[in-house]
Amino acid sequence: MSLLTPDFGLVFWMLVTFLAVLFILGKFAWPAITEMIAKRNQYIEDSIQSAKEANEKLQNIKAEADKILSDAKSQQLQIVHDATKVKEEIISEAKKNAGIEAAKIIEDAKSSIQTEKDNAIKEIKIQVIGLSLQLSEKVLQRQLSDKSSQEAFINEKLDEINLLKK
Repeated sequence: MSLLTPDFGLVFWMLVTFLAVLFILGKFAWPAITEMIAKRNQYIEDSIQSAKEANEKLQNIKAEADKILSDAKSQQLQIVHDATKVKEEIISEAKKNAGIEAAKIIEDAKSSIQTEKDNAIKEIKIQVIGLSLQLSEKVLQRQLSDKSSQEAFINEKLDEINLLKK
């Protein structure tokens, strides 16, 4: 027998062994291997799908965050605008109230000054009248020391009063 040409028995047993191994592999190994490959394939597809969903959710969250940020900026600007408007109104109201209060204080001061002035004038008049009376009394006491000069003075004054009335 030659080394390059195998014997029929060897070929037969090699073929039987090959078919037995092929049968065992086909019966037990190939289904397990194909099932594992199918599971792995399904796991990869599920992972890809989950990644796509996660990416979509991330995009939605990012868009929502941008919208919330935009709304917050808009609200911030509105609050600042409203606060500025309220500040201006408060300042305007305070100026108006200060003007009214200043006018009231000035009016009260003018009234007080006028009252004080009137009181001072009255007091001066009273003093002038008192001094005039005292002076008149002293003058009259000197001039009217006798009865005839008293009658002459009274008649003179009555004539003056009558002239003033006419």
